[in-house]
Amino acid sequence: MDFSKDQIVEGVISGITTFGAFVKINNEVTGLVHISEVSSDFVKDIKDIYKIGDAVKVKVLKVEDNGKLVLSIKKAQENAGNQAKSAPFTPFKKRVQESVKPENFEDKLAKFLKESEEIQLDARRSQDLSRKKKKKN
Repeated sequence: MDFSKDQIVEGVISGITTFGAFVKINNEVTGLVHISEVSSDFVKDIKDIYKIGDAVKVKVLKVEDNGKLVLSIKKAQENAGNQAKSAPFTPFKKRVQESVKPENFEDKLAKFLKESEEIQLDARRSQDLSRKKKKKN
């Protein structure tokens, strides 16, 4: 199958490395999605978002002379969003985080006050210990 620049195709993630993910297209050709082309958000580890076997849409950024493909998941999602005006793809992990009920202001304030009191208590204990050591000397 011939690929052209800016073509959007579907593939399956066949490998994940620290620098990117390999996507196999039509069980024929494998291309590389660099880690910077996975998402518009910062990605520390691709394994946090995708796993081997996940189906993804990718945009062909470049077809190298040796037939290798340079791909982008991020730009395929942007293209799909611009054309179909659909909601952008949200990885499963992010959807789970969003489904957790957000804390309201009172909960956040109570949590902050509790943590603050613990920090102050630790500081007082530390001061008391250093004073006791100074008195002994």
